[in-house]
Amino acid sequence: MPDATNPAANEPPDPQPQSPNQPPLAPTKTFTPRAIFFGPDGLRAGWSLLIFIAVMAALLIGVTRIGNRLHWLPKSTTGRAELTPAFALVGESIPLLITLLVTWIMSRIEKRPAGVYGLAPKRALPNFVSGLAWGVALLSVLVLALWSTGHLVFDARLLYGLTAVHYAAIWLAGFVIVALLEEYLTRGYLLFTLTRGLAGIYTWLFKTPHAKAFGFWTAALLLSLAFGLGHGSNPGESPIGLLSAGLASLVFCLSLWRTGSLWWAIGYHAAWDWAQSFLYGVADSGVMVQHHLLSTHPVGAPLLSGGTTGPEGSIFVLPILALICAVILFTLPRSTYGVSTR
Repeated sequence: MPDATNPAANEPPDPQPQSPNQPPLAPTKTFTPRAIFFGPDGLRAGWSLLIFIAVMAALLIGVTRIGNRLHWLPKSTTGRAELTPAFALVGESIPLLITLLVTWIMSRIEKRPAGVYGLAPKRALPNFVSGLAWGVALLSVLVLALWSTGHLVFDARLLYGLTAVHYAAIWLAGFVIVALLEEYLTRGYLLFTLTRGLAGIYTWLFKTPHAKAFGFWTAALLLSLAFGLGHGSNPGESPIGLLSAGLASLVFCLSLWRTGSLWWAIGYHAAWDWAQSFLYGVADSGVMVQHHLLSTHPVGAPLLSGGTTGPEGSIFVLPILALICAVILFTLPRSTYGVSTR
């Protein structure tokens, strides 16, 4: 019954004051069309990947058609077992420039410094030079293992004097371009953005603080599988060669995760290819190059010698890949992946 003698008793009680230690109530989230395209990290990763792939495809198709019509481009090596210096220097430079351009465009769209995609300048030169040295050294260990077990025979030396120096420099420049293209295309923007999207999914599903690491290695596995299978069109490729290409991609992802940049992987990739193709004159994923220093040929079962694939097609490459992992973990300083240093 209302108390007529005490009007204050009839008023509703005041709400209890919120304790200062009690966390504030989360605001109610309302759906907006903008949420389809943008999340807490900016443009959602799926849309970013679609834009990147669409712009890349449009530019590659357009430039290729114009270049072929005007006879600017060297002929592709698809289906051929010999690579020319012109194709390495010119044919690989064009997709590299397109990759750099499209990545820069995406960095402007997403308002991120381009360095987060793998080419940050911090320790760029030391990591690159270190990669070059280790690439030549460990490829030489693999070739020595094949030669000492009788699975590789050196036939002759083909180049001398200034001619040898000339082609050594040309092929080094060519393989740096090849390494830049393959590393930045497959482990640059694509890996960063796929990692970002998968990390968001892992956070949403499992609320784990390690979502970024899970996202990175899931993305690394997917792109390394694609990288390995992409070598299937090379003449003379083999199942072991495809496996080693995929595993090498994972090893390069390890160096990226360890150092925060692609520079060590670029140096190693370039030196490995240069030592195979020019220095020792063996096949590189089934491809030979013109004007190499030494002439060699494999002997014995392809599983051991590598056959037409080259040393990467031999099971001897598997312990070398494990050794590369040890080099990365014990010689490279730790940094943070996905953080740009201007």
